[in-house]
Amino acid sequence: MRVTLESVAKRYGATTALEDVSLAIEDGEFFTLVGPSGCGKTTTLRLLAGFEEPTDGAVRFDGTDVAGRPPEDRDIGIVFQNYALFPHMSVAENVGYGLRFADPPGGVSSEERITELLELVGLEGFEDRDPTELSGGQQQRVALARALAPGPALLLLDEPMSALDARLRERLRRDVREIQGELGVTTVYVTHDQAEAMAVSDRVAVMHDGRLEQIGEPRDLYRRPSTRFVAEFLGENNVFDAEVVTTSRGNERTAGETEGSTVRVGDASFELSQVEMPPNGRLTFCVRPAAFEIEEGENRLTGEVVDSEFLGETTRVWLDWAGRRVVAALDDPPESGSLTVGFDPTDAWVLDG
Repeated sequence: MRVTLESVAKRYGATTALEDVSLAIEDGEFFTLVGPSGCGKTTTLRLLAGFEEPTDGAVRFDGTDVAGRPPEDRDIGIVFQNYALFPHMSVAENVGYGLRFADPPGGVSSEERITELLELVGLEGFEDRDPTELSGGQQQRVALARALAPGPALLLLDEPMSALDARLRERLRRDVREIQGELGVTTVYVTHDQAEAMAVSDRVAVMHDGRLEQIGEPRDLYRRPSTRFVAEFLGENNVFDAEVVTTSRGNERTAGETEGSTVRVGDASFELSQVEMPPNGRLTFCVRPAAFEIEEGENRLTGEVVDSEFLGETTRVWLDWAGRRVVAALDDPPESGSLTVGFDPTDAWVLDG
């Protein structure tokens, strides 16, 4: 199923939950909505599910406006944050609940479909268990199997792993991604966990204050954020406000020389590889912690080590530099004292806003 939102807005009285949201989710895609609490991601999911109707705009499934169509007629499966399993039913009865109202896909019997899905989620042999006898991870798998039982064209996942511990979340998100890929069902996943969004998704939409900040593949969003919010929300980042001193258009450069610009942050000058002079002569750029190296790189800064955190393969270090904190991910840095780190011009990314 291909899903599109066209200039969708949702308002509750004077409160705007969504404003002018347009996006397209391709057939079979694993698409994630990520953002802080109150950004509008769950409202978007509820509009897709049919629990809410848009104030303005249209929600379309395969080109058809689904306005007024109830959830049970939208060919969707939903996994909620609290799983919402029926405590008076066995695992098999929970998984087969949706098959009371729809025939299983592929011409198999309900019993065969239940067995097939329990094998798919790794719970074969659990058919007669009560949900209360299961761990949180096992309950999540039952909820996923129940949502998939009728063979929906669209799977909606509303923060299904938020109640699980970190290690279990990491393992189950891989399982969910593998199952989704095997079935090829279009999936919309809602989470506030940036790492989770980056790990499982074909594409990610970052939301903020009811609007879409940026949509793209995880690597592109991480390496090339378009706004300050995206740069700071998706993993740690160092964001600098700078004054442009020169650009390639203002300097004569010989053939083969890298185009770029010189910018000033406080009293320090840095070379960047992006070139266009902004209208007001100022820009904002970001540098990921992993881009820094000790005593390496064309652009260098020296600060005092104020804190460090050993993470195994690397150490996260916070430097006091020019009245601000700079974070760098380094191999074997000193635990105190003065430290010089650097980054290359190509490691900086200029933000649009």
